[in-house]
Amino acid sequence: MIERYAREEMSSKWTMQAKYQAWLDVEKAVVKAWAKLGKIPQEDADKIVANAGFSIERIDEIEAVTRHDLIAFTTSVSETLGAESRWFHYGMTSSDTVDTAVALQMKSSLELIIKDVKMLMESIKKRAIEHKMTLMVGRSHGIHGEPITFGLVLAVWYDEMARHLENLEQTLEVISVGQVSGAMGNFAHAPLELEEITCEELGLKPAPASNQVIQRDRYARLATALALMASSIEKFAVQVRHWQRTEVYECEEYFAKGQKGSSAMPHKRNPILTENITGLARMIRAYAIPAMENVALWHERDISHSSTERFWLPDSFITTDFMLHRMNNVIANLTVYPKNMMKNLNLTGGLVFSQRVLLELPLQGVSREDAYRIVQRNAMKVWEEIQHGKPTTNENGESLYLNHLLADEELRNSLSEEQIRECFNYDYYTKNVDKIFARVFK
Repeated sequence: MIERYAREEMSSKWTMQAKYQAWLDVEKAVVKAWAKLGKIPQEDADKIVANAGFSIERIDEIEAVTRHDLIAFTTSVSETLGAESRWFHYGMTSSDTVDTAVALQMKSSLELIIKDVKMLMESIKKRAIEHKMTLMVGRSHGIHGEPITFGLVLAVWYDEMARHLENLEQTLEVISVGQVSGAMGNFAHAPLELEEITCEELGLKPAPASNQVIQRDRYARLATALALMASSIEKFAVQVRHWQRTEVYECEEYFAKGQKGSSAMPHKRNPILTENITGLARMIRAYAIPAMENVALWHERDISHSSTERFWLPDSFITTDFMLHRMNNVIANLTVYPKNMMKNLNLTGGLVFSQRVLLELPLQGVSREDAYRIVQRNAMKVWEEIQHGKPTTNENGESLYLNHLLADEELRNSLSEEQIRECFNYDYYTKNVDKIFARVFK
């Protein structure tokens, strides 16, 4: 339900009504700026600001004849005014209106995305603190490595999202620019002060220099920032999908009462939300391509960018907004199974402690080459036994690896039983978690 409302809020920013309203807001701001500069009568400016309106149906009728959407818009607005309409769109070119209006839409939409990101970061932080010391196995290449905590995994995610937040906030500054510089950007028909007053009225900055359009590297910065963040969100989603695999089962998406996983197999509990997020991320990344290709326009402008922006701008924002809310829902309601995490951590019979043993031997004067040989030799025995179905612990609950190490005479010449057993202490791997959290969650 929350996802649907969020999607509607963002979608409303990109309707035809919202588009033309943004155009009208820009035009009114220019009229007020002209009046402030003494170019047009204040009375006429007041009438335009108070009475100017438009009809989407009428714009469509006019555009069917003019084949020009901005002219259709200005004509529709002029029909709602009197003689003062001569000052509407005075000294402007189409892109002065359109690009400045799109900046308003992008700005308000990106502000909403930034709000979404902060929401997701709070959910990640909450779960990270909750599971700060929840032990699990760390994996590289999909293979068990060493003990970590679930909280540390989430701390990495939080730190990654913090970089995206900074990038998006910087991108907000890059895209929040307008222009009222005229047909070729030379200000021949309007002073620079007109642009400055207009942009201040709209909450934008004037582009330091423009030709007939706002330069599309700004838009490409936006598209790539969203695409990069989507890639990270996908990374989180893929991780959840792995954890939910039956063979792993360390976490899973919340499965609601009455929910169904399969039309054929009633037992199924599928990671449908995170699989959906993976697909959404692919689309958001795809939109970065046309945005970058739009940077290279002919000379002072062409309109090859226009058709693509009608697609990728609203779709990127709406999809990203939905994806962030969906991921937040996943994280906030994620079902975590610490006992299964510990079960998997012990799955390889203590092999996760091999590096600890390796690092102890050089302290006793053993060369690294010999230390590696001793530690690996015993590790390979455990792998072979696991392959043949041997239990990973003995009748006393001790791991296979510990047993082999204690029985290794060459190793015992350098390490005592107490020293070897100490290498199998989980606290060794969590001793710096608090310090890491202090760095991440400042």
